Order: sequence, then C-alpha cells, then structure tokens
Amino acid sequence: MREVLVKRLLLLLAGFLVSSLFAFAQTKPLTIESMYQPGGLAGRGPETLEWSPDGGKLTYVQRDGEKGELWYADTATGEKKVLVSAEKLSSLDPDVNKVKNEREKERRTRYRVAAYLWGPDSRHIIFDAQGQLWLYDLGSQTAVQFTSAPDPSGDPKFSPDGNRVAYTRKHNLYVRPISGKNEKQLTKDTGESLFNGDIDWVYAEELGVRSNYFWSPNSREIVFLHMDETQVPTYPITDWIPTHPSVDNEKYPKVGDPNPVVKIGVADTDSGKVKWLSVTNDPETYIPRFGWLRDGIIWALVLNRTEDKMDLYFVDAKSGKSRIALTETTPGAWIDFEHTEVHFLNKTPQFLWPSWRDGNMHLYLYSFDQQNPLAADAKLERQLTKGDFEVLGISGVDEAAGTVFYAGNKGDPRQRHIYAVKLDGSDDHALTTEEGEHYADFSDDARHYIHRFNGPHSVPAVSMCTVGGSCTDVWKGHDEVQEYGLRAPQQLEFKADDGTVLYGRLLLPPEGAVSGKIPVIVNIYGGPAAQMVTKTLPSAYDEILARKGFAIFAVDNRGTPGRDRKFQTAIRHEFGAIELKDQLTALDQLLAQFPQLDGSRVAIWGWSNGGSMTLYAMTHSDRFKAGVAVAPVTNQENYDSIYTERYMGLLKDDKAGYEMSDVTRSADKLHGALLLVHGTSDDNVHFQNSIQMIDALIKANKQFRLMVYPNKTHGIAGRDARVHLFTMITDHFERELK
Repeated sequence: MREVLVKRLLLLLAGFLVSSLFAFAQTKPLTIESMYQPGGLAGRGPETLEWSPDGGKLTYVQRDGEKGELWYADTATGEKKVLVSAEKLSSLDPDVNKVKNEREKERRTRYRVAAYLWGPDSRHIIFDAQGQLWLYDLGSQTAVQFTSAPDPSGDPKFSPDGNRVAYTRKHNLYVRPISGKNEKQLTKDTGESLFNGDIDWVYAEELGVRSNYFWSPNSREIVFLHMDETQVPTYPITDWIPTHPSVDNEKYPKVGDPNPVVKIGVADTDSGKVKWLSVTNDPETYIPRFGWLRDGIIWALVLNRTEDKMDLYFVDAKSGKSRIALTETTPGAWIDFEHTEVHFLNKTPQFLWPSWRDGNMHLYLYSFDQQNPLAADAKLERQLTKGDFEVLGISGVDEAAGTVFYAGNKGDPRQRHIYAVKLDGSDDHALTTEEGEHYADFSDDARHYIHRFNGPHSVPAVSMCTVGGSCTDVWKGHDEVQEYGLRAPQQLEFKADDGTVLYGRLLLPPEGAVSGKIPVIVNIYGGPAAQMVTKTLPSAYDEILARKGFAIFAVDNRGTPGRDRKFQTAIRHEFGAIELKDQLTALDQLLAQFPQLDGSRVAIWGWSNGGSMTLYAMTHSDRFKAGVAVAPVTNQENYDSIYTERYMGLLKDDKAGYEMSDVTRSADKLHGALLLVHGTSDDNVHFQNSIQMIDALIKANKQFRLMVYPNKTHGIAGRDARVHLFTMITDHFERELK
C-alpha cells in the first residue's frame, strides 16, 4: 500500500514539474479571447502594401488600434517614414473594421479591395474612402475630394499618361481629368443586371477577377467586360434584425443555371463611343482575363463552361477581327485557373503560359508575330520549368535581366518557395531556403520584392528585399511560438489504397496533460481549394485543444491542391467518396502508429468544404463520435456554377454523381453528435444549405445541435462571433469526447 502511495506521489510530482516547465516556456496565457484580440497573437501587420511605379518606395498602412498611418520604405536606403499622417488617413482610408455591413466588409477583405492606388508619376495617390475617391498630392500633402456622387465609386485607375482617372459607379464606367472637372460617363446602362467594367460575385469568387477594365497604353481607350446577368437567378439574403426585415437579392448562378453573358467592349474616352468585339458566339463561355497586347490589339482568354478548354484570342480593336492564337485543353481534368495567369512581356513579343500538360503545372514561353499578331498561331519557344513539383504562380519578370520569378513547391508540397529561372530555361534556382511558406510581391521592374514568411518556428514578418541583395524588415510580429508556447505538429506520411503518399500532421497534448487514452479530433478541409498540411506557423486553436487533452490530426487526401494533376483530379465528378476513403485509411494507420490514441473517441470538424466533408463523414461512416460542420455545402446543386461544374461536371451529364454527393439524402445515417453552424448572410455558401440539412435530419428523427449567427457571412467574422463560435466548438468536444 505504501509503495502504491509513493508511486502516486512521484507521478503527481512529475506531472507538476512537467506542467511547470511548460508554463515557464510561455509568457502569455493562450485563450480563445487572446486569439481574437486586435491583430491576433502576432499583432496587426501592415495593410495594403504597394510599390510606387518608379520602384523607389514601398508603401503600406500600419495601424495601432484605431490610429493608422501610411508609411513608406525607401528601396535605396531602407529608410522608413510616414507618408500620410494618421489625422489625414482617418478620412482617406478608414479602418475596414468600422464597416457595419458584414457583406461589404467581407468583400473588401476577401477580395482585397485596394484602399489606395499610385499615380504613374509616383507623386499622386487615389484613395478609395469606402466609395468616395480622394486625390492626394504628395508634394503639397493635400487631399482633394475627387468624386462626391451619392452612389459609391470604385476600382479607380489612372490613365498611363497620368492625366485622367477611370472608375466604376452603379455598374458603369466613368472618366475624369485629374483636375476633378468634367466627369464623363462612358457607358449608360441602367438596372442591376448589366455590368460595364464592374465585377459580379461569381467572377470575383471563382475566377479571381479583381478588375474588368483596362486603359490602352496610349491613354485613349478603355477595354472592358460587359456582363449581362438578366437571366442569372437571385438568392434572397435577409436581415432579420430590424422589426421589418430587409432582403438583398444576390445574383448567383447555381449549378446548371444561366451564367452571366459576357462580351468585350472598347470605349473611346474622348468621344464616349463604344465598339463591341465578338470573340465567341457561345453564351456559355467565360472571359476571365483580357487586356492590351499593344495599342490597337487586345488579348482575351475564353474558357468553356466545362472548364477543360481555354482559348487565347488576339483581337484587332478597330476592325473587330480576331484569331485564336493558342488553345489549351485538359482531357479528364480541368483548367487549373488559379495558376494560369498568362503574362505578356513588354519589350519582346513573348508571353509566359502556365500549363498542366506534362502532369505538373509548369511555365512555357511562347512568341508571336510582333507586327501582325493575328497572322499566325503563337509559337512554343521552350518549357522553362520541369520536374515533379507544381509552379504556384508567376511572381514577377525582370525583362532587362531575362529572369522570371515564380512560386513553387520543389521537393516538398507542404512548403512554398520563391524561385528564379532565365527566359532561356537556364539557372533555375531558389531565392528562399528556410523551411516554411514564402510569398513575394515584386515591383514593376522586378528588382525588389516584398517578402512574407511563415514557418513552424518563425516570427511572422514582412521584409523589403533587393533581388541578389539584402532585406530590410518592414514589420515583425510578436513571437507566437515563444510568447504563447505554440508547438509545431509532427509531420507524418501515410499511404492511400493505391499507394499514393498522403501527408498528415499530428499535435499531441503536452506531456502530463492527460492520463489514459487520448481522444482524437480530425480537422478536415479535403477539397480542391486548400491544403491543411503545410509547414507553417502552428495553429493556436489546435494548441488550445491539445492542452485540454485532445490530439489534433489532419491529412490532405487526394483532391487537395499542391500535388500533380493525377492527385488533384482524383475526385473529378464525385465529391466525398475518395476523400473519406483517404481520411479513414490515414486514420487507421495513425491509430496503429500511435497506440496512445483512442480510436473509440474520434471527432471531426471543418469549415466550408470541410463542413461538407464533416457531414459526409458522419453520414457515410460510423467512426466519428462527434463533429462540427461550419458553413457546409450540403447539396452540390446549391453551390455556384463555375466552382462546382469545374470539378463535378455539368448536371445534365452526371446527375448520379451529384446525387451521391448530396448529404441530405443520407441524413438518416447520421452517426455521432453533430453541431451545425451557419451565418444567415452567407453569400458564398448559402444558409439554404443548412436549412435543407436541418429539414432532412428532422424528417430522419436525428437529434443535433444548431448555432446560427445573424447577418454573418461565410467567415463568421468579428471578435464577438469568433470567440462565441470557438468556445462552442470547444465545449462540444469536451462534452462529447470526455
């Protein structure tokens, strides 16, 4: 008896020492509240980083509480100074957190709506003060209100000669001299269904469109996209808070619905006349990118509705004559549009074209006839990058040095690095080496770049770097790892049933934090838009859960990005089945490898596609004791046309595939304690999805918990809502797994 007592005392003492050492490693308490303090754990980093056109300055907004200043860093000296004071900036660029309309706030943050724009002379800046434009003169340090219409103006652009500014208002295009006088309206459509140079929701969300008009190099014309959404159905988004609720009808094409009908127009900014160009007679096609090849010649990408064929057109802006210069097809797959940003060189008749054609995303160099681009097809000069890795985007081009900078994941799809390769295909090398994720935004001349870095043990930082030279710190965040005791998860590898390597991560509770078997929480996304397993800064919320005695596990199943074409397209025409198979296969291997984990107490949770997969897993397996589905798509027919048809195909071609992915049909097979969460103003994954799931669960006599966030959008943003949500998720797991 005495020996047992001594052993217990020793165990208690050991646990106390371990917990004391753990507490000593951190200096600040880690809580859900601290996660959502202003700026988060790292602090509020710089916003709206922009290069001046002359490449001499990097500007950014730095906020401290409600106070914000526009700073610049000099590329030659590294010196940092205030460019626009807090007093002036408070009206020119008010804090987006003060925007009361949740949908407008998300639009400005999710789509990175620029708060200011440099003039080509590097002496003027246009500020978009939430719909009113102000022209700021850096010489006199004065701001003049540029627009004062009752309706908001947006997407301002200086003409290349700097003499005029164009902008959109009520879906029409306007131009005005920088003197601020004689505003001219170029397009005069009325109603909410016709867009000229403006962007609708689905093009912004699913095709990454950030602007739909561009000045010609000679500053005389503007090419723009006209969108006719007359036949696009609407979805009602209701504000339930007022005594008399209001409804905003959002144009939103769901699977199989009519899409916006688009065409290209060219407006003469002096006469106001518009010429319409025809590049295709198919109303089902998309025009996701276009611009000026040179004065008088336009280029445009035309993507078919099934998104497995894309044509590059060259168009004579005067005659309207067009020619397909290049066609890209991906049989059995889709055009990976996120990484197909064609980049035209300025000094030579050449362009960079990313393609999946050899099984990996790589860069190809093409040329065309400079004198008459419509005379012949574009000519393939060479493949610039090769190997078993993915090019993740073109970061910049230094034409004088003949160098292309790109992001890629050579050697490890869990990392992201910046590389350089010569236009002749030689000297392909990395600019970054430290383990983690590196992002770079290059100046126009590509001699300098903004460097953002996150690694498993790093301090969040933003630097200004010279290519081939040194870097200057612009901002350094708080050391989350040291200050809050965050721990990097273990990186693991598993095998799918076909032998494919699957990458996973596991965060175990701190030593001594739990006795006995450890319950497991699977955090899932599982879809084609995001990876869960990357070598980046540890998750604060995972650490909070781990300290409560849970093991946090994630694995990237087939169908997630960052891998080759075969891996990513494994889920084509069927959402759910392969993803769940890979998740369960990896879970079995995890439990065999870590016997301290409790296979009878496993939960799953995710957001958006992760919410969809949570519902799919809980209705197609009995492995999960609990789950949380946040903002899930419950029936793929509810989601938008461009995203869903890219991966699932057309509804008329694969009705069975859509039915198999509809989790409402399997509501009667729900296993485990479900918490379902949605925001009522979600304009991305509509609240309708959860309503339909609720209806199906009730009819199936299945009990579940529900949390609705009034007027919140897809991100359920805001400190109060986030603290409430993550506290509820934590309580759900504590209740159901312990």
